[in-house]
Amino acid sequence: MTIGFDQEPPTLNPFVPGGDSHIVLIIGQALHAGAYDVDAETLEMTPELVEEIPSVANGLVELTDSDEMLVTWRIRDEAVWSDGVPVSGADFEFTLEAEQGMCGGHVDRFYDPQIVDVQPKSITLGLSPALLYESIFRIVVPAHAVEDSDWCNDWNDKPWPSAGPFVFDSWDKGKSLRVVRNERYWKADEESGEQLPFLDAVVFAFEPERADLVTALEERRIDVLLGPTTSAKEIVAPELEALLHTDAEVQVLPGPVWEHLNFQFGPANPNEDSLNRYAEFRRAIAYALDRETLASDSGWIPLDGFLTAHTPSASTEPWAVYNYDPARAHDLIEVACRHAERDCVADPPVLQFRTTNIKESRRTLANNLEKMLEDVGVEVQIDLFDPQLMFGDPLEAGAWDVSEWSWVGSPGAASAAGIFDVLDPDAPPPDGDNYFRWGTPNSTVVDDDAVSRFRALLTELKSTADRDRALVLAGEAEGLLAAEVVIIPLGARPIWGASWPSAIQGFVPYSGAAGPTWNIEYWYQPGG
Repeated sequence: MTIGFDQEPPTLNPFVPGGDSHIVLIIGQALHAGAYDVDAETLEMTPELVEEIPSVANGLVELTDSDEMLVTWRIRDEAVWSDGVPVSGADFEFTLEAEQGMCGGHVDRFYDPQIVDVQPKSITLGLSPALLYESIFRIVVPAHAVEDSDWCNDWNDKPWPSAGPFVFDSWDKGKSLRVVRNERYWKADEESGEQLPFLDAVVFAFEPERADLVTALEERRIDVLLGPTTSAKEIVAPELEALLHTDAEVQVLPGPVWEHLNFQFGPANPNEDSLNRYAEFRRAIAYALDRETLASDSGWIPLDGFLTAHTPSASTEPWAVYNYDPARAHDLIEVACRHAERDCVADPPVLQFRTTNIKESRRTLANNLEKMLEDVGVEVQIDLFDPQLMFGDPLEAGAWDVSEWSWVGSPGAASAAGIFDVLDPDAPPPDGDNYFRWGTPNSTVVDDDAVSRFRALLTELKSTADRDRALVLAGEAEGLLAAEVVIIPLGARPIWGASWPSAIQGFVPYSGAAGPTWNIEYWYQPGG
């Protein structure tokens, strides 16, 4: 089968400059293997080269008396490289060196592992207690094939032996790259017992013009096309109208980028009339907004919780309680005004809304938000800014009243725990990321019961090595933020993919860390 993309990889080595680009990851899913993979439908991390993902529950994460943790990865006996050499602990050890960025490539490490033990089918590391160990060994490198090579130059145009479902075949630069079935692939389909992958070959076709890719799909010269992360309105743009009226299947799913409304609690808030300090006012805003309409009109998929972009199993979608209820919003605003000793009728509360001016979705959001809040007695002043002006010094200073922007989710318990750092009461800028100043020194909300509990949750999240415990803590923390309405998740930017179901089955689009080829070993041709 053939899958079309609007970019070509700068290299096939994921550890050198350019190796962290999305297309390198997409092709790499067919060729590489790591300790773990990601199920893009559930965002759960699943074991790949290892028997189990290490955890406290399965005993592969052990906390020692010296405030250290020992983590053991047990490698599958059946896991081998495409040249027949078994995947070993030595490969994992060599990979740690590769992850140091020794060729100047992308390094995403916040840990300093100490090698404790290396065996033919296992490796044990010593680390400080935290969940970040989950992200080690995303890609494992065959030491026997590359340790005596020019690591920085020899693997740009042809990859090392594969532990993935396919092996490299050819690269016609400027046109396409072809991979073929790895006959030594060690994974089998659980239901049928058949060796994977199901396909014999996959061609990655490169065409820089999106319109030409759409035409190629229409003419069935490619079988699969992944859309860019964009708005739902753009998904049904004229160039895709033909696809939506053919037998091609167009899948639209929530992506990892999620949009949220937020309140400013710091002293630099320019709105002297701001009522953000009062929980009743923030709850009133939540009830006043028809979030389903806000999301759909902006081209997003509605959200009732942001952990669904990280680890859905941790979320109870706690913002779902704020159903659209203008009457209740009006009553809560009156309560907030009484707290502020203010006559809401003679002197309506003012909300200054700031967002960027370059996306139609955000301009649409601002207009809808203005109407919905004015319906409940809140005067809205809209400021649309160039992103460079909005996200520069004003962001760090907290110089806004109510704003809207996006965060990006990624799978795993570490990501679910880490997203809460952006609201750490002990970490305002410039050293931290709590731009909202909720609970920080000089905040209008300081050390109440909610802030104290959130601080305790965050402290435990940062230090726990127990994945199950972390997800419980993350769920409670998300629920607390919803109860206090510190932020309001609005929607996820959609991702989309189109394919010919008569030619290929099993394709599920995903634009996050796993990429759209996350399950490429299970793609199959009907009747094949």
